[in-house]
Amino acid sequence: MNGSGILRGLGITFRHFIETYLTDLKSRNRYFNPQGVEVRRDSQVTGIFTVQYPEEKLPVPEEFRYLPILVYDEGEHGEMIQRCTSCGICSKVCPPQCIWIVRKNDPVTGKPIPAPAEFYIDIDICMNCGLCAEYCSFDSIKMDHNYEITSYEEVIKTGFILCKNTPH
Repeated sequence: MNGSGILRGLGITFRHFIETYLTDLKSRNRYFNPQGVEVRRDSQVTGIFTVQYPEEKLPVPEEFRYLPILVYDEGEHGEMIQRCTSCGICSKVCPPQCIWIVRKNDPVTGKPIPAPAEFYIDIDICMNCGLCAEYCSFDSIKMDHNYEITSYEEVIKTGFILCKNTPH
């Protein structure tokens, strides 16, 4: 009870601090390049493990999913052709019910057309489960890997209203 345990713990901490500093002095190419990030991800490496975000980014695994996005096909003249047929399966399987689809109707006959007039995914409610993309029969919804939504323009581009086609 004379404080030897505290001094021993401080000694171990100080030793790790010095070893980390010396390791980083020996290998200066560990930072700000993709090879350095991969080196620091190894479980046997010593030194600082911190990634200097946003200059350095860890690669996300293929299974990573973040935002659902609506997929389009490109037509012969560069026009965007929707894959979505407004079947509503995605909105039915969505646990938080954050998908809303307004079906488009033919103005002459009044019958439904297999395309949405409006398609909303409220990203604030979305829990990123990916069920909408899994159950979509037409592969019109995919989960995006983009997790860096930092501005209002970026949110509009990737999230809140993914597809809104209003009749003219």
